[in-house]
Amino acid sequence: MKTVVCYGDSNTWGYRPDSGRRYDHSRRWTRRLQALLGDGFWVVEEGQNGRTTVHDDPVEGQKNGLAYLVPCLESHKPVDLVLLMLGTNDLKQRFAMSADDIAGCVKRLVRVIQSCEFGPADAAPAVLLLAPPPLASLSGFADMFAGGYEKSLRLGGAYRQVAAERGCHFMDTAEVVSLSELDGVHLDPDQLPLLAEALAGAVRTIL
Repeated sequence: MKTVVCYGDSNTWGYRPDSGRRYDHSRRWTRRLQALLGDGFWVVEEGQNGRTTVHDDPVEGQKNGLAYLVPCLESHKPVDLVLLMLGTNDLKQRFAMSADDIAGCVKRLVRVIQSCEFGPADAAPAVLLLAPPPLASLSGFADMFAGGYEKSLRLGGAYRQVAAERGCHFMDTAEVVSLSELDGVHLDPDQLPLLAEALAGAVRTIL
């Protein structure tokens, strides 16, 4: 059985833009991905609301994706593939990060995965780097993400460059899904199966 770890933020966790609650198991893209891949795969849902790439959040607390990455992968060993989708929360005004800086933070995460021994036969897992889709019309999150929209448009190209430099797999999710006009940050229910289907094809190709 192949183990696929989905390491991300609230859009991996399953945040609903209409209510702030969590999508039911059957509706989350991670669980849809599991259903599409079938019995030969185990899809691990590792999403956290507000998770950043490498930053300690002075407002929300323990959200540092780098700090949890190694113990997460070790706990699910052997991991065949990591789907890495982080960076949206780095767009928050409090972090004052450029698109290139965010991509540099993501590169650190990719390097950690590629350097660990938590894959099959104590090798490193494969990495599928996912560029998050650009922000949409912000509502209650407008102040939090002030100035983030323009930077979010540049993440796809910056992440593509990281994937080329690190030799990992890449997908720009903006080519598949878009974020909700309800809050500008999360995925509407009709986008979840689209992401799952695109990822299922990519996972099968890689593994």
